Amino acid sequence: MKIGIVCYPTFGGSGVVATELGMALAQKGHHVHFITYKQPVRLDFISNDIHFHEVFVEEYPLFQFQPYELALSSKMVEVVRMYDLEILHVHYAIPHAYAAYMAKQMLKEKGIDIKVVTTLHGTDITLVGSHPNYKTAVEFSINNSDAVTTVSESLKNDTLRLFNITKEIYVINNFIDFEKYPEIGSEECQRHTIAKENERIITHISNLRPVKRAWDVIDVFYKIQKEVPSKLLLVGEGPDRERIECQAKDLGILDKILFLGNSNEVNKLLCYSDLFLLPSETESFGLAALEAMAARTPVISTNSGGLPEVNINGVTGYLSNVGDTDDMAMNGISILKNDQTLQQFKENALMQAKRFSLQNVLPGYKEVYREVIANCC
Repeated sequence: MKIGIVCYPTFGGSGVVATELGMALAQKGHHVHFITYKQPVRLDFISNDIHFHEVFVEEYPLFQFQPYELALSSKMVEVVRMYDLEILHVHYAIPHAYAAYMAKQMLKEKGIDIKVVTTLHGTDITLVGSHPNYKTAVEFSINNSDAVTTVSESLKNDTLRLFNITKEIYVINNFIDFEKYPEIGSEECQRHTIAKENERIITHISNLRPVKRAWDVIDVFYKIQKEVPSKLLLVGEGPDRERIECQAKDLGILDKILFLGNSNEVNKLLCYSDLFLLPSETESFGLAALEAMAARTPVISTNSGGLPEVNINGVTGYLSNVGDTDDMAMNGISILKNDQTLQQFKENALMQAKRFSLQNVLPGYKEVYREVIANCC
């Protein structure tokens, strides 16, 4: 198959999943074309089967905001025609699903019936897409896609609740490529470089936006480290970075925290970890939690959105109400205090993560592609 993938090329979950999906499809012999405004951060190679097409937006003084969706639609049309693509798989509703609809209409006038698959990832539906300024266009774009998928049952339910959807929605979960995870004790996973032998390593990875509630990470860590000697690895950059640094300084724990910024090697960082914190206001799925579990790291998370579909309470970690940092800390301490308990949670986390392996999830997308192509004429 010849597939165009449209995504945000950033460290966010939707961009990561789209990129990993494209690379996996290419490895299976399909021809994949990424169409976005810069090369995706997880796209670590280009080959005969993987291509990148940059979307340029011309500066024009009439526009206060440059019309990216117009440039994107035009680039989609150009790439589809030049490379005879069969499918455009767009990740995130705004502006990608709308731009794909416009491209589909332009191509139809050329006698080309391109198929559009739209994958919804979360805040594109629950926060942005449901805003009155965007809701009508998002609803229209979803209903005019040839196939629609969401990354969790929770997000499917939110989509059906917030929009009048006339299409069937398929749930295809996010996934993990286990081949990219180093073994514990390997040369890539030397935890003594991070912490002392008697210290536990706790990790949080996010874009540090308010929805991630990074200030709760600091609060939970502060309470845990009073009972269990620990270090905190904070991976990511975002608007709350300064706030949580000041918070950590005020609590006197700044020297116990490593701010690592953005990273393309979270799999290698996670192999150090004993516990992962994800106190988000909401998560459509919780890819960061799944990545942690694939590295044998139990998860302390909120019970919102799709997280209960990933993190099994009392088995792979614990779920708490949003903002209940006392409960999160208590649960974290209960896992970390005893070596045998920690080891059991680690093994449970890995076993649960294997349900979401690339090998298990990829066939779902391929089946959707086959169905929309079969309905071509």
